[in-house]
Amino acid sequence: MGKLAGRPPAALAQSAPRLALRLAPLAAAAMLLAGECRADWRVQPIIGVSGTFTDNVSRTDDSRAHSQFVTEITPALVLFGKGRRFEVAASGQARQYAYSNGKVPGTADRVYDYGLNGRGELVEDLLFVEASASSSPQSISAFGQQSNSSLYALGNRAQVKTWRVSPYLTQRLGNTALVSVRYARDSVNSDINSFGNSVGDSVLASLTSGKSFDALGWGLTYTRQDLTSAIGGDSSSESASGNLRYALNKRFWLTANAGYDRYDYQALGGRTEGRNWAAGIDWTPSQRSRLSAEIGRHFYGQTGKLFALHRSRHTVWNISYDDVITNSRQQFLLPSTIDTAALLDRLFSATISDPLLRQQAVANYIQQTGLPPSLADSVNYLSNRYLREKRLQASSAYTKGRSSGVLTLYRTERTALSDQQSDSELLGSQLSSLNDNVHQKGASLTYNYRMNSRTSVLATAVFSRSLSQTTGYESSNRELRAGLTRQLGNNLRGAVELRNMRGGLGPTAGNYRENAVSASLTFQL
Repeated sequence: MGKLAGRPPAALAQSAPRLALRLAPLAAAAMLLAGECRADWRVQPIIGVSGTFTDNVSRTDDSRAHSQFVTEITPALVLFGKGRRFEVAASGQARQYAYSNGKVPGTADRVYDYGLNGRGELVEDLLFVEASASSSPQSISAFGQQSNSSLYALGNRAQVKTWRVSPYLTQRLGNTALVSVRYARDSVNSDINSFGNSVGDSVLASLTSGKSFDALGWGLTYTRQDLTSAIGGDSSSESASGNLRYALNKRFWLTANAGYDRYDYQALGGRTEGRNWAAGIDWTPSQRSRLSAEIGRHFYGQTGKLFALHRSRHTVWNISYDDVITNSRQQFLLPSTIDTAALLDRLFSATISDPLLRQQAVANYIQQTGLPPSLADSVNYLSNRYLREKRLQASSAYTKGRSSGVLTLYRTERTALSDQQSDSELLGSQLSSLNDNVHQKGASLTYNYRMNSRTSVLATAVFSRSLSQTTGYESSNRELRAGLTRQLGNNLRGAVELRNMRGGLGPTAGNYRENAVSASLTFQL
């Protein structure tokens, strides 16, 4: 980090190196796209108009609830592009609101979100670059109304923006090994000062075995990240490891790895570095099924991992467990949620082989059913602290005949490892220990029944519970939706929906409930 480490992110944002890095992916994209005459592009502009009558527009407690009719205009754009040397996917939308009785405190004039992911090949089979950017509403606290279900209500919400640029080099050493070196620069910031805007620099280098080692595979990996935060100050993490894979047969592998981890942050106590090891299996009984599991130990205790996937013609099942040291900013950059598109992509791959056509089909399905980009997962609340997270999650998608559905379940335990001081502005002195030890669990179910070629019935149920083990405070949220959609023309879709929501507003604010009915028209240009 050098001299940059002591400078605040506001100053870093004006520095020439950072500006160059932010412009680098645009320059690289221009060079790539200029030579891609045969690139396949899919651009879908969308405009939506809706009207909603709600008995609690700001989703506050009953004594302050206001009934309102809310008009919403939502322009949106979905884009996919793929050429010989690049891939890009992007989407964005803006929601503009108007209120029949005037805007009340705690409601928004507009809400927007966008996401972009791209990958380009700068030098054939050698040098590549990846870039991403996003902006979306996020929950400030795990205890309160949640951003993924909050539209015009502003309670417990912040706008979080991220960007990441990562050039990397890969080179094959014949059939002996593959060497890879990656650099990444990223940023996370929000519109509230109590969540520290931060800039990170990461380096990853790896050497893995090639085709010559068909029975005994091996790998060496080194990673380092340096982080500068406006509130949390400077911190860093470093890891070096080696791994072995031994094939008992073509479908079953024994795995082992060992290494050393080091973290540099203001710890609550105990060790922040030490050796680690793990042993496990990797079994692929068929092209549609896989099971990977391991158990081991890090300096912070016994750990384990699990990943299980099974896909049939009509269903896909996914179960995973992980135990890691992480923080909020890392999860915003590399979301650990159950990705809706990835889940449905596996499901649709049984019937749609072309990746671009399948991507478009997934996007259309999400848009038609109103599924969020990320399905029910542990609430990723804002925190400036490092934490240990144990996460178990499962998901399943089903489609056959006229019926389709998506089910997700999760359970997490998050234990803070760094001191409370960096979160004092977020929580206040009275709630300083609220995020020390947070347990969460939840589930969501979405069901779609196609009555005929133009009309479908939709139903959604979402439940979540967050418990602060330290303070004993518990907050629960429930969301029920039922609706009907109808294709009114080739590019015009209408929908009506009933909604019931209940939940907590935080340790000192009581509870809220809302009942609403809405009607909408969506036009694909």
